[in-house]
Amino acid sequence: MADSQSAKKRSGYDQWSKDESDGLLELMVDATNRGWRDNSGVLTKQIVIDRILPPLNSKFKCNKTYINYQSRLKWFKGRYTFYSTLLNFSSGFGYDSTSKKFTAPNEVWDEYIKAHPKDGYMRYEAFDDYEDLKIAVGNGVAVGKNSIGLGRINK
Repeated sequence: MADSQSAKKRSGYDQWSKDESDGLLELMVDATNRGWRDNSGVLTKQIVIDRILPPLNSKFKCNKTYINYQSRLKWFKGRYTFYSTLLNFSSGFGYDSTSKKFTAPNEVWDEYIKAHPKDGYMRYEAFDDYEDLKIAVGNGVAVGKNSIGLGRINK
């Protein structure tokens, strides 16, 4: 185990602590609220390098790079997609911002857990980051295989 950690350090891999990850998400929400996204809904590399990474690195005494940011952004997007899948499973799901839990009638939960047995924990666990992820990565424009054309259709 120590050898793999040493190899990761030598290769430039820098694991994210929970506090660092939460701090980055907070900074991304702030940047989004300030309107720092480009026309495609993305925080540009320059914004991340100039306005997000310096306060993050200063606060947590770390040395995160743009490559580290991209890795954590991918993780955030995956987490948000996971939450969205739950909410899109059935019209019976919702999110309670007070309890920070996903809600649904018992019948809806039962059907979801039948289809996704490994996700049963979601019925009772709180998800503090859902609303921040929705702001930071959920409102962006889809790209690649998940993109939807929003242009005018000429007939």
